[in-house]
Amino acid sequence: MRHRKKTVKLGRTSAHRNELLANLVCALIDNKRIQTTLPKAKAARSLADKMVTLGKKGTLAARRQAVATLKNEKSVKTLFDAVAPAFAARAGGYTRILKLGRRISDGSEMVLLEWVDAITAPKVEVEVVEAAAE
Repeated sequence: MRHRKKTVKLGRTSAHRNELLANLVCALIDNKRIQTTLPKAKAARSLADKMVTLGKKGTLAARRQAVATLKNEKSVKTLFDAVAPAFAARAGGYTRILKLGRRISDGSEMVLLEWVDAITAPKVEVEVVEAAAE
């Protein structure tokens, strides 16, 4: 029985899985949204939320923990300077998963993983054409 065993293995060794999740979270930090499969998104969501919590602490020790996990100093700098302050008033639930349907080639469930507050309402540009009465 797998009672109380939370780790999603994703068919990979532990080192490969850790690198995969770190790369997914770095891509999410840099691009604000990523397209991936549902199991990978669910696993990356947990790590992304933990990284935002570290970013909200803002201490040197938290920054070092984030660099040790993500292995990308540029992404950690973006996390601590831009992403985490945007979630200062929110107490968890920093990401959302939007289902896109199945992939044609193998039928995998595809999703968008994105930050909750990153997408604002689309701006509607209305072009006013003035008729010249001549």
